Amino acid sequence: MSAPPNLIAVVGPTAVGKTALAIALAQRFNGEIVNADSRQVYTGMDIGTAKATAAERNSARHHLIDIRTPDEPISLGEYLPLARECIESVSARGALPILCGGTGQYVWALLEGWAVPQVPPDPELRTRLERRLAAEGPSPLWQELRELDPPRARSIDPNNSRRIIRALEILRKVGRPLETTGKSAEAPYRSLVLGLTADRAALYDRIDTRFDSMMSDGLLEEALRLRADGYTLGSGALSGVGYTELGMHLAGEMTLDEAVARAKTRTHRLVRRQYTWFKRGDHRIDWLDATHSLPVAEAVALVRRFLESPTPCDTIGA
Repeated sequence: MSAPPNLIAVVGPTAVGKTALAIALAQRFNGEIVNADSRQVYTGMDIGTAKATAAERNSARHHLIDIRTPDEPISLGEYLPLARECIESVSARGALPILCGGTGQYVWALLEGWAVPQVPPDPELRTRLERRLAAEGPSPLWQELRELDPPRARSIDPNNSRRIIRALEILRKVGRPLETTGKSAEAPYRSLVLGLTADRAALYDRIDTRFDSMMSDGLLEEALRLRADGYTLGSGALSGVGYTELGMHLAGEMTLDEAVARAKTRTHRLVRRQYTWFKRGDHRIDWLDATHSLPVAEAVALVRRFLESPTPCDTIGA
């Protein structure tokens, strides 16, 4: 039996420097980057999702970015085969696949080999849930999800009605949390997981500064273009941070300053949810501190040692 392919994963909260580190590693180890950010799969959402710039993509090959339009939602069951195909293709070319992103469910589903059914939408069930949402608000639905699948609930903003309804829809159809639908008896990859972290206050400051830069770079104009193309800000793929708040501003529900402040606060909450997937005490993750600078040298040393090691002991789930 052939050995599983090597896979490097760069994980951690938003704005901590994952893209920059993944590119640095790709340049040193003949790597190609596989996206594990659930928002960067969509076209037109460039500034608000902090996608790699054109120059960054020229410096390292990227996969699974801009593969859907914002009105074509992608589920975990659809993402996984695409990511697995990318990883296998990169490895077959003799390059090193580098998984990069902050969507914890995508990362662990890949590394642990989850067997996730592709659950098609159930219009009747979804209509019932949407009626409950209209009558009761998102909180009761999120509480129901927390009772049925606590890890999934912790990963979802209690106000993100689209994701709450989809998670409940899957639970009703499958009958159990996705994490329990089955994992590979043997881990599919020999993996090294590098986790970037930073002092929380410093990270929040970085988030706020980055959002100001996004606004200067044209995030409001990007939101206006998406709206002009017929997409609804605050709904579906555009329910993410920034687009929702700017949509409320454009609808006259708040000032621009209020929208920016709310987006920053919501991003802080996102960091807390991401840390529920990437815990500091998780023995599967090699944590690196990015508070003051990007720990490229430390990451390079870890990757080099991993690649030179003849043993499979680093494999997730082994």
